[in-house]
Amino acid sequence: MQLPGRVRRLAVQLEHGRAHGGGELLHGRVQLELRGAMRVRALEVCARGLATVHWLESHSIGLNIVYRDYTACQTFLYRRRQLIADNGEATVLQAGKHEFPFTFQLPETLATSFEGKHGSVRYWVKAKLHRPWSTVKKAKKEFTVIEPIDINTPALLAPQAGAKEKLARAWYCNRGQVSVTAKIDRKGYTPGEVIPIFAEIDNCTSRAVVPKAAIIQTQTFIARGTKKQKKSVVTSITGDPIPAGKREVWHGRALKIPPVGPSILQCRIIQVEYSLKVCVDIPGTSKLLLELPLVIGTIPLHPFGSRTSSVSSQYSVNLDWLSTIPEQLEAPPEYSAVVSSPEAEQSLAPPCRSELGDILEGPFFAYIQEFRFRPPPLYSEVDPNPTSDGIRPRCMTC
Repeated sequence: MQLPGRVRRLAVQLEHGRAHGGGELLHGRVQLELRGAMRVRALEVCARGLATVHWLESHSIGLNIVYRDYTACQTFLYRRRQLIADNGEATVLQAGKHEFPFTFQLPETLATSFEGKHGSVRYWVKAKLHRPWSTVKKAKKEFTVIEPIDINTPALLAPQAGAKEKLARAWYCNRGQVSVTAKIDRKGYTPGEVIPIFAEIDNCTSRAVVPKAAIIQTQTFIARGTKKQKKSVVTSITGDPIPAGKREVWHGRALKIPPVGPSILQCRIIQVEYSLKVCVDIPGTSKLLLELPLVIGTIPLHPFGSRTSSVSSQYSVNLDWLSTIPEQLEAPPEYSAVVSSPEAEQSLAPPCRSELGDILEGPFFAYIQEFRFRPPPLYSEVDPNPTSDGIRPRCMTC
């Protein structure tokens, strides 16, 4: 920041240009360059994080138009530090470059940086230079905060499913019913992932319908007990038209998530939510909409979490059309193939040292002998151990 007078430059520099998260340390320095010696009363630096909401609504009262203002704010970060303390006497700084390092501890809970139509979440560091009998010189540096959202939690790994139906009518005539059933593996995803959509659409009407799927972003702004929402389509796909009286099944139709900001759930005046909408365009009537909630996180799915969600998704929701794939069971082995022959038993014995040569000399070599249990004998109706005739059978009541 180039300034007239003796102050050549006043700037705020942050050591790390990456995004920050809650609980981290924010390191930086204030750079001051002077053309000549200057008396300074104080130099302070302040870190701020603020969510603001604002919009206007107009109302007609007779011939007059009245505007109502909706404004709200929420503070997430407010830290101040004196780099040159104001102790009543001015401090003389010589000409040249001066640097003043600083460090701020960020709070544990922050909201992700956001810019919307009716509000924003912004973070910045501002330096103020106070001089005797002069105006305050200021320098500002903004930084980005991304609050981590781990999708490897039971709530976000739970599968989501739903079903809806609609009776198509036109000019008071019943044209049949359209139903849709949809399911996704889990609730939480990260940008760049592909959402496999499993859906079944039944068209019992007399006209063709078109299925679609889209990811919707909903921005909610809250002020004075009133909500203002803005919805936008993030990405979408369109299926093939379904003729009258036919059924369409999506076996994991892929819908890729583009680069978008994560969900904002920790702010009381700004919320950013996502949902997956499966809709069916019905000619002559309104659309059939089925909405499944989504959470866009920042920490991707772990491999173990993927297997867990896959297993849970198979047993937590009962959809008959997902079990149409036949399973081929493997026949049990023959008894002769299981029983070990003398040659096989001999091959299981550990090799002689002479056969191995110098392999046993290696420091990382370990030989593990394999043990197998012999299978039970063949079933027979004849008792292999009959009782003797001289032994009286024991009475079961004695």
